[in-house]
Order: sequence, then structure tokens, then C-alpha cells
Amino acid sequence: MESFERDTLDRATGWWVFAGVLLGISGILNVLWGVAATAESHFFTANAHYIFGELQAWGWTTLILGVAQLIAAFSLFTGGAFGRWFGVLTAALVAIDALLDIPAYPLWSLCVFALSVIILYELAKRPES
Repeated sequence: MESFERDTLDRATGWWVFAGVLLGISGILNVLWGVAATAESHFFTANAHYIFGELQAWGWTTLILGVAQLIAAFSLFTGGAFGRWFGVLTAALVAIDALLDIPAYPLWSLCVFALSVIILYELAKRPES
């Protein structure tokens, strides 16, 4: 049992910590973005066009995904496999969300997409033995 716990802690270091930090950063940014969008902040352009829905709908979606990313980051830091797979799921959903936001905010969406792809890569690869 002790070697299993040590192996779990060893795997939760290095690149997984990096991915966890990125998940946390992305989660915080998505929560802030979602709150600003649901509050109809003047930060957003007035004539932005979304593929589906309006600004408030995307705000709630982004807010929920941001909270899910923060949960995944916390779980990943505790060393659980749930955090790894939940992180993969949330990063994939955020990447899709970012791609659907490209018509309204191209640069921001591409930055969030790139961040999500890095998180996906780090969490999906096999842990080093």
C-alpha cells in the first residue's frame, strides 16, 4: 500500500503539477470571463456574433466550465485519477467552447484554445514510471 501511495505522489509532480496549475489559471480566467459576460459588462463588444445563443448563454457556459476546471485542478493536486480524467474532459469542453467563440473574440479564443490543448496533452500522456 505504501508503494502505491508513493507512486501516486510521484506521478502528481512535474508535468502534472504544471497541467494542474494551467487548469487552475484557465479555470480562474473562465470564471472571470463568465461572470463578466453574465453581468453584461462593457468589456465585451456590442456587435459580437456567436454561433449559438447570446452573450449571457455563453457567459453561463463559460462560468460552469471554469468552476469545473477549478474542481479538476484541486482534485489533480490531491493526486487522484479522477482529477486527471475530469481535467481532460473539462479542457476538451473548454477547447470546443473557445473554438465556438472565435467569431466574436478571435485572439482571446485562440489563446484559451491553445492553453486547453497544452492541458489536454499533459494530462492525456502516459505517466512516467
